[in-house]
Amino acid sequence: MKTALVFPGQASQYPGMGKQLYEHYETARITFDTADQVLGFSISKLCFEGDESELQLTANTQPAILTVSVAAFAVLKERGVKADYVAGHSLGEYSALVAADALDFTDAVWLVHKRGQYMQEAVPVGKGAMAAIIGVSAETVATICQEAAQDEVCVLANINSPSQIVIAGHSSAVERALSIIKQCRLGKGRLLPVSAPFHSPLMKFAEDALRPHLETTTFRDLNCPLVNNVDAAVITNGQTAKESLLRQICSPVRWADCVVTMLEKGVKRFVEVGPKTVLTGLIKQIDDAVELLNVEDAASVEKAVSLLNLRREI
Repeated sequence: MKTALVFPGQASQYPGMGKQLYEHYETARITFDTADQVLGFSISKLCFEGDESELQLTANTQPAILTVSVAAFAVLKERGVKADYVAGHSLGEYSALVAADALDFTDAVWLVHKRGQYMQEAVPVGKGAMAAIIGVSAETVATICQEAAQDEVCVLANINSPSQIVIAGHSSAVERALSIIKQCRLGKGRLLPVSAPFHSPLMKFAEDALRPHLETTTFRDLNCPLVNNVDAAVITNGQTAKESLLRQICSPVRWADCVVTMLEKGVKRFVEVGPKTVLTGLIKQIDDAVELLNVEDAASVEKAVSLLNLRREI
């Protein structure tokens, strides 16, 4: 049975995440300690003890989620778990590239910290927003965004599943889109607790600022195929991976298409590696017949290792 490891992104943080991994596994402790050294501050303490408001700031969220995800992956790797494909949602693509040995963790955690800083600087807090739309097709949401924009930005940001779309843009335009959906009784919409309008043209500053950092970072060819966000395409070339990370900043995350691509390649088991189970829920909406596992703490590590090792022996 083909297995994909998938890595979560921005909407997956919570206080205390990764603490059990740190307490139970030496490999995870090394990952957290390395992140602290690279960043020059304790991302470990922020993960374990930080409050939700601190974690919601994207300059903190991004290295925190990446560190927890890579720590969990390091434990799985040490225990012999392997994948046929990897993928990550937005920020999670960095974790996936570390898992595919295309990007060193030290480079990844530094890059995503800068990525978060630049994304935060791109739009003042309160000026941009994101909202999740449930039960409305991507085509209809795109039309609503055009109507709501009114010379501002309001675009599709995440196409997560056939029934879940995320929009991003200026706060007032996003609010107008939510009002249209409510008035027309098309579905449900709610603002997301994020600090910037990710994956929209408002992130152009972040794209330009991150470009020189990505250009000087070493990317190796992948040892495991990755399905990238921006094209939903299978890639194995390091330079292509680097270019994909830059293009994804202002482009929508095509997560539903990524999952379909993996399904078409014969993937029947998805293991979400990192905090929460956001991707697990989205994948279930796309195909509820696949096997779904998640790994974020000691209990889920042991459960996944037991099941995956058992299945391989069979």
